[in-house]
Amino acid sequence: MAHRRINISLEEELAQELDSIARELGEKKSHIVREALMHYFDYLDVKIAEKRLMELEEGRSETIPAEEVFRKAGLE
Repeated sequence: MAHRRINISLEEELAQELDSIARELGEKKSHIVREALMHYFDYLDVKIAEKRLMELEEGRSETIPAEEVFRKAGLE
């Protein structure tokens, strides 16, 4: 998997906690941040799914039948 370097700013307390955890576990800070983001994105996926389900139940959204999607994609 390709990596892309990014720069982030953290509050001092959070940066110190990251330093401490990295030292304790003998891990690179980038690894800890990457793992934390992956777990957080899983959590956000659930929140997005719940939001979309609520919109559907409230009639603010609608579904598209699979047959229509397949037809438009040329997969019939």
